[in-house]
Amino acid sequence: MVLNSELDGILVVSLEQAVAAPYCGLLLADAGARVIKVERPDGDFARGYDSGVNGNSAIFAWLNRGKESICLNLKDAEDLSLMRGLLSKADVFVSNLAPGAVNRMGLDGETLRHFNPKLISCRVSGYGETGEAAEMKAYDFLVQAESGVCSVTGTEETPSRVGVSMTDLSSGLTAFSAILRALIQVGKTGHGVDIAISMFDVMADWMNMALLSHRYMGGAPNRTGLQHSFIAPYGAFTCGDGTQILLSIQSNREWAAFCEHVLQDLKLIDDYRFVNNTYRFKNRVELDSRVNSCFLKYNKAEVISLLKIARIAYSSLNSVSDLSTHPFLKTSYAEIGGQQVELASLPVVTASGSLEKVPDLGEHSDLIRNEFTSLFGVK
Repeated sequence: MVLNSELDGILVVSLEQAVAAPYCGLLLADAGARVIKVERPDGDFARGYDSGVNGNSAIFAWLNRGKESICLNLKDAEDLSLMRGLLSKADVFVSNLAPGAVNRMGLDGETLRHFNPKLISCRVSGYGETGEAAEMKAYDFLVQAESGVCSVTGTEETPSRVGVSMTDLSSGLTAFSAILRALIQVGKTGHGVDIAISMFDVMADWMNMALLSHRYMGGAPNRTGLQHSFIAPYGAFTCGDGTQILLSIQSNREWAAFCEHVLQDLKLIDDYRFVNNTYRFKNRVELDSRVNSCFLKYNKAEVISLLKIARIAYSSLNSVSDLSTHPFLKTSYAEIGGQQVELASLPVVTASGSLEKVPDLGEHSDLIRNEFTSLFGVK
């Protein structure tokens, strides 16, 4: 038994763009909800992120499969009335427009619940809903920098952006989780709720390990590249054939097994310099030198064999090309503009399988307009 369209019958109206809210909408659609993506007449600008699939965006395909698309000009009174009509029947309203845009159109949760008391309104913002923060535009990389993520990412010499849109994706995932909680609460109380997701708040929460280190452990962790900021040995080591293996020693038990089966030096188990993680990290330069010297004696396959015997966690340092052919990779297909896009499957298996169809701009406009024409005097 697996999950099977558990949100069937839930109507989501998503006034979305870019990545964060669309990713939330994707997860809701995968759970069986009907997701209507509301786009401006010229479309979500993410449609122009790339032209990798015969002129269509592969990234847009990843984030928007399984949705319906309607084009609305919300500066037009009739289209705004239709939007209110949609929201009068919706269970969930998701948005991530520029600061203040939803409120200026009278599409805030408090106003909408005058005619739809059970509505869940979820807004994703950059920095929050009040004060100066509410006026700041935000994109993924900017919030990574503002929240300190870049300060703990990269090499000792150079801070770096995390190589995926971590802020957007984690905020979309947080919004999805909060909406599921809200659906349960509405089922109990009959009253809708407002949810405010700040991308900065999400990143600040994820930065708690670094923040706690700064406040209580003598300072924030340094940028360490392919090493851990306070655990050793934990990082990348080069094998004799030039390939790299990452390994992680998390406990004294693992350290003993590593010494016995990989380093093959039992004296190191109780060596005062390496007797626990505090000392192993303090003496990491010497420790890493010993590990490197050992690994250089073997090729990658031989190192992996030793690590398996010792039951030490390890990984290869793979490229995106390696990922594309990885034996663990599960893939699915999306269709955009009549072309197939192969992508990594969503991580939760469902009975209905992976979503496929990506809507063309305004593909469902006429159908949706006809469905909701009787609401709010829309003609």
